[in-house]
Amino acid sequence: MKIHLFTLGLGLTLFAQAEMVDTFQFRSDADRVRGVALAKSLRCPQCQNQNLVESNASQAYKLRLEVYEMVNQGKSDAEIIQLMTERFGDFVNYKPPLNRHTWALWGLPFGLLALILAAIAWRVKRRSKCH
Repeated sequence: MKIHLFTLGLGLTLFAQAEMVDTFQFRSDADRVRGVALAKSLRCPQCQNQNLVESNASQAYKLRLEVYEMVNQGKSDAEIIQLMTERFGDFVNYKPPLNRHTWALWGLPFGLLALILAAIAWRVKRRSKCH
């Protein structure tokens, strides 16, 4: 009987989840929508490609509350993004600006596409000469 209760208890722990619940009180529904959208647009500095809303990390929770507090204070989205970028670098921004540090990030896909198209054109030209 004890083994059955132990097995049942162990099985039930598979369904238990610990989750932090946001209980932040916004001034208005518009602020809540803006705060959540802004937190979704910022990457968690601790996690691998999760935004502040999706992440379960304690740092993401704290940063999410900071973002919500700044929204309540009336700061603009640009100000909040700038503050987070100054603190954590361009990594937190899913849409990093084009500057000397991120030129490869933006230019590499176009460069690879140009290289592939040039290789295809060269091969087609070479094949047409053979026939």
